[in-house]
Amino acid sequence: MKRSQVNRIVAIAICVFILYSVSYFIPDTSDSVLKQQALNKDPVSMTSSKLDEINNRIQEMKDISKTGPTPQLNLAELQKLKEEEEKKLIIQQSSVKVNQIEASKDQLRKKYKAANPGTKKMKATFVTLARNNELHDLIRAIRQVEDRFNSKFNYDWVFFNDVPFSDEFIKQTSAMTSGETKYGLIPTEHWSYPDFIDKDKAAKARKKMKDDNIIYGDSESYRHMCRFESGFFWQSELLADYDWYWRVEPGIQIYCDIDYDVFQFMEDNNKVYGFTISIHEFLATIPSLWEHTKKFIEENPQYLHPENFLNFISDDNGDSYNLCHFWSNFEIANLNFWRSEAYRKYFDYLDSTGGFFYERWGDAPIHSIAVSLFAPKDQIHYFDDVGYNHGVYHQCPINADFRQEHKCLCNPDQDFTFRGYSCGNKYYDVMGLAKPDNWEKFT
Repeated sequence: MKRSQVNRIVAIAICVFILYSVSYFIPDTSDSVLKQQALNKDPVSMTSSKLDEINNRIQEMKDISKTGPTPQLNLAELQKLKEEEEKKLIIQQSSVKVNQIEASKDQLRKKYKAANPGTKKMKATFVTLARNNELHDLIRAIRQVEDRFNSKFNYDWVFFNDVPFSDEFIKQTSAMTSGETKYGLIPTEHWSYPDFIDKDKAAKARKKMKDDNIIYGDSESYRHMCRFESGFFWQSELLADYDWYWRVEPGIQIYCDIDYDVFQFMEDNNKVYGFTISIHEFLATIPSLWEHTKKFIEENPQYLHPENFLNFISDDNGDSYNLCHFWSNFEIANLNFWRSEAYRKYFDYLDSTGGFFYERWGDAPIHSIAVSLFAPKDQIHYFDDVGYNHGVYHQCPINADFRQEHKCLCNPDQDFTFRGYSCGNKYYDVMGLAKPDNWEKFT
């Protein structure tokens, strides 16, 4: 055979091989396949379909291995791919649940609107930690919460203080509320140094933080407050009859009318934690918190929920903490989450390290880390319809029609949700939520 003929045959063979190889990667455009692709446009269906294919491949390879040589494709790699797709499916299914609720918010608001106030009340209360000298800032906050929400539902109010409340405090706060008021004196052991704390070491830490100009760096009372809010308020006998609470602090503002029962909404939709503002923590206040958290999880992997919200608080799958947390001066949450074995053990572990006093651990990152790790992400809810202010940060609905309908007294240009220091963008992205129209104008 001539060399030219051989070259021609080789060239044809190469072309056939290339065409066959490429066709393997080109999507099948047959009618049945196109129909299937139309059905599988949503991520959940696509991932489920991919899992089915992987499972079929795994079974085929197992069958072949019984009668013939070991397949070229590593079975272990397929198993790993299967695990990754299963995790992806869990996350996607969670996002679908959240999006379904978000997409029907108007209907939900109408469903939970107080047509007959007081006919059905949840086991819920407001919770406030306040000093006697904060009375006037507090009663303004109470007045707003009552006017905007509680005058329609008449939920109770529980107040805590590390010293006895004054008669004036009790008279004025009870006069402002529509529900029953209860007043609790914090036990000394919940507002003092544990026996294992080295007070000299704690004092040196406070001095260094003061020298470094860290906010509340030299404050002992702030540390006691954070420890109390992290591990003790939910243990109070005054809260024993409640499942839900809304935390209110002196000086806060509520900007919008809330015409539905937020507690009933949380329960009916299987939520455990709700917030209005997310923000980054100061790393200098919690330098060792994440390392202790990782150690706790390593020793107690059973508490890490498979549908967790880890990717909200970590950008590298848990290797480090990105400092995102829910600002806990507003939180509507289920007390039974804090009462759970997972959270109790987590708090006890953290408390034993002395981080509340040797550093300046806040209850906000501790609450946020716990709910992000121990609960499924679809049990976390962003209250974008409240309109809230604490200090310099504001949450204001950016939809003009909503603000008008709910008589919101806030400026959307001050909304913090999508600004640089906020974690709002991260929340929407990891939760898989569609951002509101024109959100870019408020960054």
